[in-house]
Amino acid sequence: MTDLLYGDIEEELRRAVRSVLDDLAPWSQVLAGVEGDDPYDAKLWRTISADLGCAGLAVPEELGGAGASFREAAVVLEELGRAVAPVPFLGSAVVATAALLEAGETELLAQLAAGRRTAALAVPFSTPPGASFAPTVRAEDVAPAGERPVAGEPGGNATLTGVVRSVADGLAADVLLVPADGVLYAVDGADVRRTAVTSLDMTRPLCDLVLASAPAWPVATGHAARRALEAALTTGAALLASEQLGLAERCLETTVAYVKTRYQFGRPIGSFQGLKHRLADLWVSISQARAVARYAAACAAEGDPDTAVAVAVAQAHCSTVAVRAAEECVQLHGGIGFTWEHPAHLYLKRAKSTSIAFGTPDRHRAALAGLVDLPL
Repeated sequence: MTDLLYGDIEEELRRAVRSVLDDLAPWSQVLAGVEGDDPYDAKLWRTISADLGCAGLAVPEELGGAGASFREAAVVLEELGRAVAPVPFLGSAVVATAALLEAGETELLAQLAAGRRTAALAVPFSTPPGASFAPTVRAEDVAPAGERPVAGEPGGNATLTGVVRSVADGLAADVLLVPADGVLYAVDGADVRRTAVTSLDMTRPLCDLVLASAPAWPVATGHAARRALEAALTTGAALLASEQLGLAERCLETTVAYVKTRYQFGRPIGSFQGLKHRLADLWVSISQARAVARYAAACAAEGDPDTAVAVAVAQAHCSTVAVRAAEECVQLHGGIGFTWEHPAHLYLKRAKSTSIAFGTPDRHRAALAGLVDLPL
C-alpha cells in the first residue's frame, strides 16, 4: 500500500527549500521581478538546483544526482508553488529529466543534475498525457547514422525546421528536447530563436520556438521516443498537482490570517459564519487534494501501473481546488486583494495557468472515464 505521509527526509527537504524561498523569494521580490526584464530568478535557481541539489533529486547517484525520486521532487514543487517562484524546476528537473531518464540519455542528464544546464520539452504547455501529438517540426539528416556527438556539444546528425508554440520554461533552457518525425532530438538553445509570448502567469512565461535548420542530435527514436515523451508529460502532470497543492495551501493560510485581523461591525470578519463555512469547505478540498497529489507523485516515482488513473484524478481535482483557493484569497481580502501590490493576483494567475497545463480538468475527467470504463 502506498504511504501518503511525508517522511523525515521529505520534511527536512521541505524546511531547507522553504528557508531558501523565505530568504530569496518573498512575494514582494517575486512581484518586483515580474516587472523586470528577466522573467527568471537566476540566483534563486542556482541555489535550489546546485547548492541544495534539487535539480538532481530524481537522477541516480552514479550520474551525480541525489538518487531520490520524483516523490521528493514533488515536495520541492509544493514549496515552489507556495512561493510562485520564478524558476524552471518543473520544466527542467521534472519534465525534461523524466524524458531523459526514460530515454537513457546520461551525459545531458548528468549536466542537469549538477545544475550546470537546464532543459525544456518543446511541446505546447497544454499538451496532456496520452494525447495524439503531431509535431510541428521536421527533421533532415545531415550525417551518417551513428555519428552522434556528445550531448550538449555543438553539431549533430540532423537539422530541425519548424515552429513550436507556447513552450513552458523554454526561455531559460540551455537545451531543448524536440520531437520530430518519430525521434526525440536535443537542440542547443543558442540555435533556436525564442520569442516570449504574453502569458497570464508572469512567473512562468511561455515562448514560441522557431527552428531554422537547427543542428540536433537524437536522444531516442521510434518507440523509445514515444515512451520518453509520454513519461515526460505524465510525470509533469503528476507533479504539477503538488505545485497546485502548495499554492492552494498558501492561499488558505494567508486568507485565514487576514480574516482574523480584518474587522467589520466591531468583529473580525473571520467570526462570520458564512466565511467560516467557505474556508472550512476549502480546507476539506485541500486535504483531499493533498491525498491525490501525494498518490500521483508516488505512482510516478514508482512506475506504478495505476499512474495514469492517479494522474487523471489528481489533475481533475487539484486544478480546480487551486483556482478556487486563489479566488477565495482574492475575494476575502476585499479591496486590497484586487490590487497589484498584494500577492493574491500572483496566486490566481499561477492557478489559472496551471489549470490548462498538461490538459484541462475536463480533459482529465474524460480520460479517467475511459481508463475505468465509464460511459461518457
